[in-house]
Amino acid sequence: MTTESISPPGRTAAPAPESSSAASVRASRASWRPGGTRAGAIAANVTGVLVIVLMAFPVYWMVNTSFQRGIDITGPHPKFLPLGTLDNYRKVFHQGAFLDAMRNSLAVTLMTVVAALFLALLAAVALARFRFRGRGSFIVAVLVIQMVPLSALIIPLFKVMDSWQLINSVFGLALVYLVFVLPFTIWTLRGFVAGVPVELEEAAMVDGCSRFRAFRSITFPLMAPGLIATGTFAFIQAWNEFLFALVLMNRPAKQTLPVWLQTFNEGAKGTDWGGVMAGSTLISIPVIIFFLVVQSRMSEGLMAGAVKG
Repeated sequence: MTTESISPPGRTAAPAPESSSAASVRASRASWRPGGTRAGAIAANVTGVLVIVLMAFPVYWMVNTSFQRGIDITGPHPKFLPLGTLDNYRKVFHQGAFLDAMRNSLAVTLMTVVAALFLALLAAVALARFRFRGRGSFIVAVLVIQMVPLSALIIPLFKVMDSWQLINSVFGLALVYLVFVLPFTIWTLRGFVAGVPVELEEAAMVDGCSRFRAFRSITFPLMAPGLIATGTFAFIQAWNEFLFALVLMNRPAKQTLPVWLQTFNEGAKGTDWGGVMAGSTLISIPVIIFFLVVQSRMSEGLMAGAVKG
């Protein structure tokens, strides 16, 4: 016959002492964690610093090379500190096509991002909120489109754009970018829309809101981080695209920045690496500014997508 210990009224029973085996298991688990011990924490910090250095070194080398002379760039001994010359940047700005390429890239990228977010938002809401015939087939089609290699579509797209008289057209290039950015944005935003409980909209409609007002006041603010995160990826993809811009924009005044950058590779003396690095640095500045502006919202969107998607 076993007896149970009864604690006095008003007092809670003390927890049973932890066995030595359980304590050893817990200690071993903590030791295997990256920050479980002092040595583990140091190893994790050192690894993180090395990863950051490896990722940041190419960017540093690009900026460093943009401030060096041609003889120093091609010399046998690398220069790890910039020498402070601005000749490479002068060459970039003295070429009048740089400002035209900047305007073309900004116009194409903004048109692509705005149109992609608008159309993808409508499609994502339809896929996440409504049940209709062919819904599963449409989702599969979105995934299949992502698997098609872009290089296989250059000739058909050129024929189509030429028949529509959209060669060397900023609108035509933005339309092509939209075709390839839209599937990714639809698939990503669908996860954000599905992560917002539909009961919130239903509660708002019970209180007298219309369906559109409930979506605008309830769902859309909750989706803002997802829209920003998706728009950032669309911005980077459209800003850095080279292949279609090279084929569809063959006039110097209509080139985008990635296509304009190849002008430093032409010439009897070979590649002007100082001009290439200076141009690459200038091209990276708008992307960095855009990312710094939306960084906090983008982080929220990525975390929400990881949890809800």
